Amino acid sequence: MSRTTVSFVLNDVPGMGISQETRERVLTAARQLGYVANAIARSLASGATRTVALVMPHRDHINIDIDAYLPRFLAGINLTCHASGYKLLFEPVEESSRPGVFADLVDSRRVDGLIVLNPRGIDDAYLCQLAANGFPLVVFGSNLSEHQGICSIDADNRDAARRATSHLLALGHRQIAHLGYASDENQIPRERLRGFHDAMQAHGADINPAWIAYGNYSAQSGYDAMRSMLQRAPGMTALFAGNDTIAFGAMAALRDAGLRIPEDVAIVGYDDIPLAAFAAPPLTTMRTEPYRDGSDAASILLQAIAGEPLDKAYVRDAAPLIVRRSCGSGKD
Repeated sequence: MSRTTVSFVLNDVPGMGISQETRERVLTAARQLGYVANAIARSLASGATRTVALVMPHRDHINIDIDAYLPRFLAGINLTCHASGYKLLFEPVEESSRPGVFADLVDSRRVDGLIVLNPRGIDDAYLCQLAANGFPLVVFGSNLSEHQGICSIDADNRDAARRATSHLLALGHRQIAHLGYASDENQIPRERLRGFHDAMQAHGADINPAWIAYGNYSAQSGYDAMRSMLQRAPGMTALFAGNDTIAFGAMAALRDAGLRIPEDVAIVGYDDIPLAAFAAPPLTTMRTEPYRDGSDAASILLQAIAGEPLDKAYVRDAAPLIVRRSCGSGKD
């Protein structure tokens, strides 16, 4: 048996016409000799790293430590990549870092593709350039779907927020507040605020600027934002919270202020994290599917790496409203 045949088998080179019997003989001998394939050497030879990166902006590790969506999104990516023989590199990017810093991963040839979660606006031009250069790329939570070459997965956050607010309006509320889970410099909180505005305007309800505020991912920030809101402008009868974690903090602030939920203030959150059903009272919320989101992002990226033709935009099904007691109309 030639050394070339052995090399082809050990490096899993396709299309060499080597019989299954010969492959088994080589692999059996390799196991007996304790041979372990050198992944680094293989990647250098093939130009592939079998590694993809998840890139996301963060501020002082706050959203990494606290964000309830992220762990399940990561799990969906990781398990899908692992099933296809890929490793996942998690690369948080400081929000204050220079534009396009993630491109260093590409330039250093450390990864075969990127999943970018909630990209900063200052990074758009760099993402477009990577896509134009043919680098496999999937963007989740952006408005880049119109750019040729960028595969994007988007949920209609604006419509979901409109429906969440409309539910409160249908219950008779007009004095409705909104707490974003992060500042409106980020696209998703900005889209949810727009949906809130859409619903209020459609129902002829006035929007009180004093009842618009922002947290910073954590329940504590939701508590602080709601406490400040109550001090400067009490009187709201309902709240649409930009995510469930922010809603939990706001609920605690309302209770500490002596207000009852939903009798005094009805609440709708967003995401339906596992604890939402066990809040006191159980939280009405818009349901997202972070595990599926991550798995789908990974699947699309792996298809792009393999050179398969893809749709450029994937729009999620409408997030359903899960009605519980926090809004005053649930039975849970």
